[in-house]
Amino acid sequence: MVLVLAALAVLMTPATADAHPLGNFTVNHHHAITVHPDRVDLVSVIDLAEIPTLQEQPAGHVGYADRECEAVRRGLAVHVEGTGVAVALRSASVEFPPGEAGLATTRLTCALTAPANLGAAATVEVRDTYRPGRVGWHEMTATGDGMALLDPPVPATSSSDELRAYPDDLLSDPLDVRAVSLRVQPGATAAGDTSAAPGGGTLLASATRAFTDLVGQRDLTPFIGVLAVLLSLLLGASHAALPGHGKTVIAAYLAGRHGTARDAVTVGATVTLTHTAGVLLMGLAISASSALAGESLLRVLGVASGMLVTAIGAFLLHSALQRHPVAVGHGHGHGHGHGHRVGRGGLIGMGVAGGLVPSPSALVVLLGAVALGRTWFGVLLVLSYGLGMATTLTLVGLLLVRLRDRLAAVERLRDRFTALPALTAGLVLVVGLGLTARALLE
Repeated sequence: MVLVLAALAVLMTPATADAHPLGNFTVNHHHAITVHPDRVDLVSVIDLAEIPTLQEQPAGHVGYADRECEAVRRGLAVHVEGTGVAVALRSASVEFPPGEAGLATTRLTCALTAPANLGAAATVEVRDTYRPGRVGWHEMTATGDGMALLDPPVPATSSSDELRAYPDDLLSDPLDVRAVSLRVQPGATAAGDTSAAPGGGTLLASATRAFTDLVGQRDLTPFIGVLAVLLSLLLGASHAALPGHGKTVIAAYLAGRHGTARDAVTVGATVTLTHTAGVLLMGLAISASSALAGESLLRVLGVASGMLVTAIGAFLLHSALQRHPVAVGHGHGHGHGHGHRVGRGGLIGMGVAGGLVPSPSALVVLLGAVALGRTWFGVLLVLSYGLGMATTLTLVGLLLVRLRDRLAAVERLRDRFTALPALTAGLVLVVGLGLTARALLE
């Protein structure tokens, strides 16, 4: 009840900045192409989320717009009928809108032009290679001024309001348009498509925004500090319960391997320590190097987590198949000694896998607190976040152990539980393979 009341109180507080809907590591691109009879104009907007902006701050803001727009210019290739044309930079400007946890974001706007003789029908190609390795939204639009676009493959208007408001239905599968080929001819301007207005966020997203806004407030009162800690516990618990992480499935394995309450607590504690250490180390690495791509590091950690889960699942499945089936009950002739329980190393390994990938929200909170000179508060919130995750995992483990024992007490169901260790080990193996594949494909 305390956590719920704290969350409601925070959600009723006006937010000062929105969370970046595509994630705090993203670098997002929008290129508006306008084809004229004598040239091709481009307005390129680059939106850097909180983490890339923080990493590039040591370079200073003086001359930043000109330097980065020059890099954008070098990354754009324009071809007319297969022949490359020179792209020139006309103007450059930059803004730093507020983001999460008191951190800034970056909005870079570059106006460019490329001369072209388009007195007859032609093909105009535009390709974007600026920062190709960074994840994010990649969007292109095209219109004609005195030129008609014939069945253009891209819309005339931006579906994201030029990277100001991303549509909710595309957040899970962001646009990735990095090149376009346009058939043009002299004539009236073709009509463009319109895009649907983006919708609102979820309750959990609103809670996350409120949480990071609390951290970013200049005046940290005891009341706000306590609310932030309570909400970090709630968000950590919610994060552990979200689908796709594999944490609750790993905890469920305890129910099939004669796990005890102590085993469930061990997994939860290991998750907390691993997640907290991971956030602190990654925050230190990002602060120290502007060249480190945070999303690439998260992908590597995701693959490592999936492989660790896979290895544990494979080992436990082999172990279960090598042993004779043993009932879970406590009756005579059904001994289930400690040899059939999960080993301490396996429990710790499952906890490490569950906490190995740091939460981006926790990382942003830490960096925001450091930027405001409150490193101790950021560490406290990261620890609270990890404790919330551990609480969910521990409760799930305890619940499953209790449920298993009750079901095993029913004599007629006892025989069905002899295969449970192998089944749950197989489930852990499948989940590990899925986590590895998903991390590799991201």
